[in-house]
Amino acid sequence: MEKIALLPELVAAPAVFAVGENYQIMALVSCDTLFYVQVADQTFYDHTNGVMRTLGRVHSVTVPMALLDAAGGYTVFCRQMLDRKPYFPETGELHSATYPFRPVPKNGPVHLYHLADTHGNLDMPVAAASYFGDALDLLILNGDIPDHSGNVEHFALIYQLADAITHGQRATVFSRGNHDMRGYFAEQITAYSPTDHGNSYFTFRVGNVWGMVLDCGEDKPDGHDAYGYTNVGHTFRLAQTEFIKRVIENAEKEYAAAGITHRLVIAHNPFTYTHEAPFDIEYDTYTEWAELLARYVRPHALIAGHLHTDGVRPQGGELDKDGQIPVIIGSYLRRDEAYRPIAFRGAAITLSEGEMLVELTDHTGAVALTCTLPC
Repeated sequence: MEKIALLPELVAAPAVFAVGENYQIMALVSCDTLFYVQVADQTFYDHTNGVMRTLGRVHSVTVPMALLDAAGGYTVFCRQMLDRKPYFPETGELHSATYPFRPVPKNGPVHLYHLADTHGNLDMPVAAASYFGDALDLLILNGDIPDHSGNVEHFALIYQLADAITHGQRATVFSRGNHDMRGYFAEQITAYSPTDHGNSYFTFRVGNVWGMVLDCGEDKPDGHDAYGYTNVGHTFRLAQTEFIKRVIENAEKEYAAAGITHRLVIAHNPFTYTHEAPFDIEYDTYTEWAELLARYVRPHALIAGHLHTDGVRPQGGELDKDGQIPVIIGSYLRRDEAYRPIAFRGAAITLSEGEMLVELTDHTGAVALTCTLPC
């Protein structure tokens, strides 16, 4: 992939996030900016009720997947707002950049790379995720990408990673992690990341791959002192139980739709595994999730992070207490005594007819483990 020159208003190349049957093209900017995107002969403006947005530092437009997939590219337009006076606002020059885009293929192997628990680190995760090179089809950013949400500038890492790995030319799936819920700006991360009408849980379809993103929220009880009365995770998780049931009711347009060959569940926390106290939360809720998924959706794998390790655990294995779903963990992070990263591994996954090849690769390109799961 050839990197496109960055527009002066942008902090990083746009990220093309997959949500439902749409892409959310999102871009981080360094100044008050008017932003819109052109795909084929259609223009998509970042506006609120007809008023172009300029105050925020992130812009987003929603584009139908079918349109962008067919067009094979999109053009981003930015114009700095110098002084938004009530009459005759002053603006800068219009800048534009065109990005080629290659959708996830509907036939043949699909190469995806999974990153989780980068915790504020850029270089090593980028090196690990470069394993497929130009053959990459889909990037998964699965939680705890920033170390926490105590500073709004930490959200830039989401876009820096997507830029360095996809150059704005491949689709990305984003999932929130538990550290993302910590800090003054935790309530704003949904403005800086893709959602389904504000919900951080959703389904998506890219090529022949169907996926469900679930958000476990924090990893300890809501009343834990570490949270200072700021979390209502139990209510949030119960809403996702109802979401899973609605997806099952709509199966023919979701995981059972024509052409779907691979079904994935993506969640930062491997909820099929019961942790030790105080992390042993939501046993009944998570058990219901797993049972609903195993009985109806029958995903080929749950892809998770959170544990700062990696591996492939079969049904009924260490991370799947009741034998519902094979689990892929791809979040190996090691630091030295000064808290500097010294090793990082993610998961390179190739989806082919009837099987899923998992390779756990590090920042040097070395493969620590290779495993094949049936599909």
